[in-house]
Amino acid sequence: MTVDDTGSGNGAPRGPRGRDTGGGSEASGSPASGDPAPGGRRGSGPGAPERGLPDLPDRAERGPDQPDDAGHTEPRQDPLALRIEGLILGAERRYTPFQAARAAGVSMELASRFWRAMGFADIGQAKALTEADVLALRRLAGLVEAGLLSEAMAVQVARSTGQTTARLAEWQIDSFLEGLTEPPEPGMTRTEVTYPLIELLLPELEEFLVYVWRRQLAASTGRVIQVADDEEMVDRRFAVAFADLVGFTRLTRRMEEEELGELVEAFETTAADLVAARGGRLVKTLGDEVLFAADDAGTAAEIALLLIETMANDGSMPELRVGMTFGTITTRMGDVFGTTVNLASRLTSIAPKNAILVDSAFAAELVRTGEAPASEAEAAAAEDPGEYRFALQPMHQRPVRGLGAVEPWLLTRRD
Repeated sequence: MTVDDTGSGNGAPRGPRGRDTGGGSEASGSPASGDPAPGGRRGSGPGAPERGLPDLPDRAERGPDQPDDAGHTEPRQDPLALRIEGLILGAERRYTPFQAARAAGVSMELASRFWRAMGFADIGQAKALTEADVLALRRLAGLVEAGLLSEAMAVQVARSTGQTTARLAEWQIDSFLEGLTEPPEPGMTRTEVTYPLIELLLPELEEFLVYVWRRQLAASTGRVIQVADDEEMVDRRFAVAFADLVGFTRLTRRMEEEELGELVEAFETTAADLVAARGGRLVKTLGDEVLFAADDAGTAAEIALLLIETMANDGSMPELRVGMTFGTITTRMGDVFGTTVNLASRLTSIAPKNAILVDSAFAAELVRTGEAPASEAEAAAAEDPGEYRFALQPMHQRPVRGLGAVEPWLLTRRD
């Protein structure tokens, strides 16, 4: 994407509501109003850059559809919406995308790549960016110039941060603020309540977000550096599992939307709590299905059995089935991919109700670590049969789409 020396052109950032749901919609009329980069907090951006930019009047003062000094026409926006945006961003709109890129000392093409990676919608050359947007560009470009990140890696950082925080922001607005901004007395509008509420919540939520991120970063770093050697650090083996609600499609036809939403939320909450408490990692939720991973097969097996047992004891929840595998996986931006993951998904689709199927590699890992016997005869011959936590029962070979014939094992808890 290129622009001429006058700042015209179609390079632009993407708006704040881009999602990572694979084909999700983008806001069509909202300019870039999110700033996940550090320094975007109330007035924390730097002063005006040394290169003097024209001091353009705020568009709320120009009236509807009035051109700015550069000849760009912008539709008038609601003054309260602009006040709330200014409160959240900590700065007023000042720059067009071209001006922001120039102030940050980066090309418009690179600025557009960063903005789009963060999930912000194209806004043409509207004056919608702030000092915080300039600072974010400077920081990303500075990491590249210093050799700390390649340009491709910097774009990945922007994309992973944008996708993660976009989902968080959507959840907070849709589920959290929506309930809290219910007008407390007749005659008040929701918008009248929103501004003071955000003013009170914003600093607390921001501090909490940074705290959780640092904690998660420390945990992830600790898992990586504790591996045996550099080769294992790059090519690590994990246990991955899918847990799927049985008959969910039929439920969607019978249940009201609100009731269905409550069921999905209860399932996701139960799964997230159990996975976290036992030392696993919830990779993602897919409505009626969750994907989780663990560093070792024993941890994953315990989590899966607890999920089955917990759901079975809840009469309001459908039955559950789980498929698990053990092997090398590819990780990208917090997600997992590869044959190991695909096989876990296929095993889930053929697992019986309230049962867990694992592949031969998972079964062999449990045997290797002494958490399951290779056979019941071996368990009977053991000096202390109680040393085994799990039982494995071989099942008939099954053809699995795209992966050929596999021999699953039924995993249960030993009495």
